Amino acid sequence: MFGLLVSFSVSCSAQKKERKPRPVVIQAPSVDAIFENFNYIPEIKSVEFFSQGQDQSFPVMFLGSADRLILQFDDLRSGSRNLSYSVTHCDVNWKPSNISSLDYLESFSQDLVTNYRSAYNTFQKYTHYQLTIPNLTVIPKLSGNYLLKVYENSDPTRLLLTRRFYVVQPKVVLQAQIAQSNQVNNRDQNQKVNFSILHPSLNIQNAYQEVTAVVMQNGRTDVSEQSKRPLFIRNNQLVYTDNITFDFAAGNEFRRFDTRSFRFKSDGVYENIKDSLYTVNLFADISKNIANYSSQLDNNGNFFILNQDGSNPDYDGDYANVSFALKATPPSANGSVYVLGAFNSYQKKSEYKMTYNAAQKIFTLNTLVKQGVTDYHYVWTDANGKTIGEHEFDGSFYQTENSYQILIYYRSPSSRFDELVAFAELNTVRLPRNY
Repeated sequence: MFGLLVSFSVSCSAQKKERKPRPVVIQAPSVDAIFENFNYIPEIKSVEFFSQGQDQSFPVMFLGSADRLILQFDDLRSGSRNLSYSVTHCDVNWKPSNISSLDYLESFSQDLVTNYRSAYNTFQKYTHYQLTIPNLTVIPKLSGNYLLKVYENSDPTRLLLTRRFYVVQPKVVLQAQIAQSNQVNNRDQNQKVNFSILHPSLNIQNAYQEVTAVVMQNGRTDVSEQSKRPLFIRNNQLVYTDNITFDFAAGNEFRRFDTRSFRFKSDGVYENIKDSLYTVNLFADISKNIANYSSQLDNNGNFFILNQDGSNPDYDGDYANVSFALKATPPSANGSVYVLGAFNSYQKKSEYKMTYNAAQKIFTLNTLVKQGVTDYHYVWTDANGKTIGEHEFDGSFYQTENSYQILIYYRSPSSRFDELVAFAELNTVRLPRNY
């Protein structure tokens, strides 16, 4: 009997020793919302927000149409989470509008994210989430700017990401074109967007106070310009053709690499290494800030999640530790280089900041990127992350292929919000798309 008691005691002790510690649950911290396209924790990756049927298109929809916007992203934290989302109507300057959600939504202002799936057959584990707007729960009923917020545990302060989107109710007509800059000093580097607003059915009494025009380059909110002053005001027409406004540095074609398959080396890839996680070493880049323009294919900074070795890249596309290298000397003593593109929402964060090796005169960076085709470029900033040279390592050439988005906002004297009354998208080598 004594022997049995000893055995039982030893067995219990062994069981206690074999217990594994519970995994640490990483929660999103409580923060204030940033009314920008922003990821709040580094584990949120590969955020896509586009019009249904047009991958990586500008997130715009038309009131009363069948348009749908798709948001999808990966959470690299273990397990699925209780995620919610909400939308907020904003003014032209991306401040919350002075109206309640009952005014701008037909139904509820928030809902749960119910469409998710765990990664399958990948080294990097993640959960893929997806939602569609509008849906049966959240339906915008006013035009204008909207901010989409995704957060966890039904707590709007525990944000994972925010994304801007646009709802249009056409009330005016846009006529637009892209030309070479009229400024002599910038003629070889810049592209000029000229346009007119035709408003026969919209009574605009004071264009300087009621109308705001916004132009973006390649859908980038950080490369955009706003104006409330047309050059000419004619009968039912506003003309924006002055020499200064909406004159953009054209930049250069984005650099790119292709990781649709880890079995083969493709564009930009020097070697693929398979270990506990895939490693992709890219060919070292050099400065393209030279005298002559050289045309090459790019996707205007976008990325496309693709997997030639699987069936659905949303959840069987794997991640790789991608090694970037830029052979260049620092333009000045104090500053930093960041690798930016739509794949990281152009966010100048520490995980995208390069390290400089003075002996080898090379900047390097290792960061996780999902399988597919990825555009990127290098940006030179000051010590605080403020951009000094957007095109320091790539140059700027008026021949560069770019897309431009034009948004026209209108606020009548008696209104409490900014309406989005026109949208058009132009490309330097393709015919404009008017909506």
